[in-house]
Amino acid sequence: MQGNYFKNYPNKEGFFKEYGGSFIPEQLQKEMDKITKAYYSISKSHKFIAELRSIRKHYQGRPTPVYFCNRLSERYGGRIYLKREDLNHTGAHKLNHCMGEALLAKYMGKKRLIAETGAGQHGVALATAAAYFGLECEIHMGEVDIQKEYPNVMRMKVLGATVIPVTHGLKTLKEAVDSAFEAYLKDPINSIYCIGSVVGPHPFPMMVRDFQRVIGIEAKDQFQEMTGELPDNIVACVGGGSNAMGIFSAFLQDDECKIFGVEPGGKSLDIIGDHAATMSLGTPGMIHGFKCYTLQDEKGEPAPVHSIASGLDYPGVGPEHSMLKDMDRVSYVTASDKECIDAFYDLSRSEGIIPALESAHAVAYAIKLAQRSPQESILVNLSGRGDKDLDYVIDNFEMPK
Repeated sequence: MQGNYFKNYPNKEGFFKEYGGSFIPEQLQKEMDKITKAYYSISKSHKFIAELRSIRKHYQGRPTPVYFCNRLSERYGGRIYLKREDLNHTGAHKLNHCMGEALLAKYMGKKRLIAETGAGQHGVALATAAAYFGLECEIHMGEVDIQKEYPNVMRMKVLGATVIPVTHGLKTLKEAVDSAFEAYLKDPINSIYCIGSVVGPHPFPMMVRDFQRVIGIEAKDQFQEMTGELPDNIVACVGGGSNAMGIFSAFLQDDECKIFGVEPGGKSLDIIGDHAATMSLGTPGMIHGFKCYTLQDEKGEPAPVHSIASGLDYPGVGPEHSMLKDMDRVSYVTASDKECIDAFYDLSRSEGIIPALESAHAVAYAIKLAQRSPQESILVNLSGRGDKDLDYVIDNFEMPK
């Protein structure tokens, strides 16, 4: 990749080549245009940048470290490193863009933050940002995910957020997005919809990516300082794709670095509804006001999806990921539910680090890479910690001896 990548993608209409854009009702488009204008204005402001940097350092605890997994590497080969986003305040990468979005909302004079959440990490992060800035917060979450991620539900409530259970459809992430959009449409003047990933209509895929770029910027410098070279492989899980774009962004123009996005293979890749492998098995389509790869049923509607990781069970994906797939710059692969659980316990018992089930998908693929290419280095974005998943894992899977 040559040239100034971040000036070229997206274009001014919000397209990453053929993907992205904004296909939404006129009323909502007017509000999105205001958000776009405000973001372009303040993202170049010294005051905004200085305040965001101060928040990251003194409140979030950035930079998060890069850590070498000595025992895991000895077991499987290769040299496995983790970018420890699980050590970011609230336990995941989500706060990187939530603090940015809340700061934008404050600049625009908004009073309420609205969002969806799957695994609950985005909801917790946004509730945290709302408390920090003194804003109201409303989080929409599918009933299935409320049951799976109950600790995060209670964290949101403790932080002062209102949690809205979503009871229609599959009662998971897609339906939570639908519900949050409906709530936003009722009062776009006083509210802002803080999308939780690099998805949705322009400017959110660009804006969330930009706020998440801090991961890759830090990781690249840290890895070079530790090893004197760039990593051979970069690995991150992909649902909507915010943590992945955060770390991928720093290495896209380094052709010697191989990049892997790991999707949920679920229970089976052969049955619709048993996986959420959007990039691996989907086709271009429309969802939630933008164009991307989607999993579709026979009617062309978003298909049912499954993953044990609530943050990954989405039938669409970020438009930038869709472009990077077509450009053959990123390889999109899968890890099954079983491989995810095995990696969850492997990392926990080898290194004393309990990963989120989302992140465990990336760890699972890193283990495969290490066995296949034992001389190569692998940098994994450990996007979140697994406290939220403990009850679900223990109740549904046998603990290894």
